[in-house]
Amino acid sequence: MFPQQLTDPRVFEIARALLDGFDRHYKIFSETSAQSKRRFEEADWHGQQTAQRVRIEFYDLRVKEAVERLENDFGASTLPMEVWHQIKLFYIGLLTGHRQPELAETFFNSVTIKILDRQYYRNDFIFVRPAVSTEYIDDDEADGYGTFRAYYPTRENLLGTLKQIVLNYELRVPFDDLDRDVRLVYESLIEQIGHVRLRTNFQIQVLSSLFYRNKGAYIVGKMVNGFRSLPFAIPILHNSKNRLYIDAALFGEDDLLALFSFARAYFMVHMPVPSAYVQFLRSLMPRKPRAELYNAIGLQKHGKNLFYRDFLFHLRHSGDKFRIAPGIKGMVMLVFDLPSYPFVFKVIKDYFPPQKEITREGIMGKYQLVKQHDRVGRMADSLEFTNVAFPRHRFDDELIEELKKFAPSVMEEEEDGQVLIVKHLYIERRMIPLNIYIQEAEGESLEHAVIEYGNALKDLVAANIFPGDMLWKNFGVTRNGKVVFYDYDEIEYVTDCNFRKVPTPRNEEEEMSGEIWYSVGPRDVFPETFGPFLLGDPRVREIFMRHHADLLEPEFWQQHQQRIREGYVHDVFPYDRARRFIHKIQDQQALKEPSDEVAPVEEPVDVPPLGSAVHDQGTLSGFQSGGTSSAD
Repeated sequence: MFPQQLTDPRVFEIARALLDGFDRHYKIFSETSAQSKRRFEEADWHGQQTAQRVRIEFYDLRVKEAVERLENDFGASTLPMEVWHQIKLFYIGLLTGHRQPELAETFFNSVTIKILDRQYYRNDFIFVRPAVSTEYIDDDEADGYGTFRAYYPTRENLLGTLKQIVLNYELRVPFDDLDRDVRLVYESLIEQIGHVRLRTNFQIQVLSSLFYRNKGAYIVGKMVNGFRSLPFAIPILHNSKNRLYIDAALFGEDDLLALFSFARAYFMVHMPVPSAYVQFLRSLMPRKPRAELYNAIGLQKHGKNLFYRDFLFHLRHSGDKFRIAPGIKGMVMLVFDLPSYPFVFKVIKDYFPPQKEITREGIMGKYQLVKQHDRVGRMADSLEFTNVAFPRHRFDDELIEELKKFAPSVMEEEEDGQVLIVKHLYIERRMIPLNIYIQEAEGESLEHAVIEYGNALKDLVAANIFPGDMLWKNFGVTRNGKVVFYDYDEIEYVTDCNFRKVPTPRNEEEEMSGEIWYSVGPRDVFPETFGPFLLGDPRVREIFMRHHADLLEPEFWQQHQQRIREGYVHDVFPYDRARRFIHKIQDQQALKEPSDEVAPVEEPVDVPPLGSAVHDQGTLSGFQSGGTSSAD
């Protein structure tokens, strides 16, 4: 144990400099998130996308600034370890009363591990365990409302209360018909709760800030009735007249899990006390780990920190061994897993087959592209780690041999062979490889999987992503049947590709040739040639051609490529299109007599022939209480 007396007068200055670095980071992060309201009101979708991308880069830039300041002003890397121990103790003292202490602890770790030797990655020097509790921290400066606003309606004024909830967000753009939209929300709510008796504590709680992502803004909250609660989210969108409308009403934990999916982009939300937001969100989605909720609200560095703590806990309380992951082995990535753990570990190999003209740096760039891009529910989020220490005895021999053969540069053994260090890896949610799923599926399950595969490709097109290698093995199936892409080494922007039709043979020799007889550029893509690689199974081919034959035509890709180049941002909904209120409005108008002189309903947004026809969302009848099964 180090002595507790102050041994270096600079200790407090260094601790203060570290916290100043974090405060600067969170101020910029928070300001960028708060500006999403203005961007939404102005329908500045490209600005929203840019802000989403650059916000991810803020953290590493602030860490770099803090490291440079500590080195320049204090010679940080030359300080004795007892001084670093005292710096941490003083830093903890500075966090008393801080509104983001858990994030500040993670920032401290990020800075110090770039200065200290790895042997000092212990709780004496960094925050392996949290030191400051986030319980009961609230935002008492949010217009007097705190983290969430509570309303106490009766059945008689419930409709008016719903309208007031929307108005209290003070969006500067008028609604097309707010009374109509609120009544649709009211009707959907009544379908959920029916004639349930409203208890004396019946209330509606909504988070004080809207959640912004893509072209939508979401009201997120819950209804509380006695000991039961009903989570909900209400998406607000723009129509073609630049007026607002409520597009749907999502109810139940499953709907919220889909909205906050690991395969979607991070939300923009203004939250002075993020731990209070996460605590509220956990009450809506008790199956969702805190790590994933922090990720979902854009605080992925702290989410990664929590994830690693959970992983260490799992290692201590399990006994199975890491193994080579089931499925077809990749040419670029070596993938292993732990059977008891719902994630896979991916290591870039040291060398690749000749057909893979890419470098390690190029692959890392592709993963960073996905991290910064809108994943539209179709690309799995990856957690990137360096210098991860594993217990060597937990690796089976076959996996060790595979690592030594294909990735010797990223592994290292320490402590007389007791510890295996993996210098760089990615961790992703484990899914069933789509090729394996299709081999075993029949009937409706097979049809659903093939349709979802096509939907995934079309959603990726909407996000300006061409997956490159479209083989079934590069896609996975989640526990709810959603198809997600997870192999990123060949992705390109759709707008960077040249989609071509296979030229007509000029003579019989060319027509009969087994070789490609026409010129092919480095980014040329021939959609007609996808079929032989993807549709060898007659069952699969029949389903695919019935629903997604357009994917085999270059015109499909060219048309959407042109729309993206013209600046159009596609709508990709995190809920089934059948849930949209536009369908109810059309049905209600169809029932009216012609003499009622009803104005024709306008489709609120330009809906391109893209996006999912089949989704994994479900609704829960009535009110629900918390569950304990695994997250989506």
